[in-house]
Amino acid sequence: MRGKKTAQTNFIALVNVENRIPKDHPIREIKAIAEEVFRRLGEHFEDLYAEHGRPSIPPERLLGAKLLIALYSIRSERQFCERLQYDLLFQWFLDINPDEPQALFDASSFSKNQQRLLQESTPDAFFACVVEAAKERGLLSDEHFSVDGTMIEAWASLKSFRRKDDPQGPGAGNAWMDFRGESRRNATHQSTSDPEAKLLRKGPGQAAKLCFMAHAAMENRHGFCVHLKVTPSVGVTEGQAALEQIGELVERGFRPQTVGADKGYHSREFVQGCRELGVSPHVAQIEGRQVEGLDARTTGQRGYVTSQRIRKRIEEIFGWMKATGGLRKTRYRGVERTHGSAQMVASAYNLLRMAKLSLRAALSPPRAVGA
Repeated sequence: MRGKKTAQTNFIALVNVENRIPKDHPIREIKAIAEEVFRRLGEHFEDLYAEHGRPSIPPERLLGAKLLIALYSIRSERQFCERLQYDLLFQWFLDINPDEPQALFDASSFSKNQQRLLQESTPDAFFACVVEAAKERGLLSDEHFSVDGTMIEAWASLKSFRRKDDPQGPGAGNAWMDFRGESRRNATHQSTSDPEAKLLRKGPGQAAKLCFMAHAAMENRHGFCVHLKVTPSVGVTEGQAALEQIGELVERGFRPQTVGADKGYHSREFVQGCRELGVSPHVAQIEGRQVEGLDARTTGQRGYVTSQRIRKRIEEIFGWMKATGGLRKTRYRGVERTHGSAQMVASAYNLLRMAKLSLRAALSPPRAVGA
């Protein structure tokens, strides 16, 4: 029998939001871990705000909102603030009761309040605490890592890439531009929209784009991103960034023994740098290139083959951050703001990974003694 559609008659109802969210939904575990991280950052938050004055949006809600934007692929902060008005799951995640509309915030307030967090490297602290939480749960490898880099398109068009002595400023309008026959280089040209964005070609035969570079380090046990850094696309090589990341991992208590990488890291600088740090470079070799410190004594080991197989999983991190997290093209100008956004997207990826591993462990049958 065909059901009939009735008009909405109930305007007042008692709804338990907890019952609306499935018990096995990953968002529950993500919220629990995020709240644990917020407690660790309590003193950091206290240092950012004055003791007196008009209350602002709590930093826990600002950072929680950034996580939701990445987890649910919200394309802009304005769209998120609009969805927050009617999405009960978002309000539940941010601990906003449905009957307190004054706790909701608009796009302007959201943008102004988060500037304080970006200036004080709060996204870096949040990301580091998420990694520490995964480490305490025994989910990270202390010894085996992989590194790689990827391009993040800048929020600037090629029309804005003009000569540095061009009298037309950023407000010159979207006039018709003809660059045919003109050689445009980073040394002589600069974007009027985002001066920190540099022109880079990913490979032969591909178009050059204004972009930044994101350098990631992944642990090889469960594929967590343990270090992420955004730099200008020109001036810092992938090998230099990777060596800095390995050194910072040592400072954070890790003990790197091997690091897997693709052919882009097959250079004397990176291989010798790894040897000086006491790390074995499991780097894919370029045929015909000989680099001191990388020979059959390394490539002939079983661990080298394993590193070369697992290192490709770092592309899963980049794929999720770009497709789901919205980081294929940055929404912000400059390296600093793009770096802060990337830290929150990587934190969301790690939280989701932790939640899924936790649910998988809870649903798997217990192993028999002696199995």
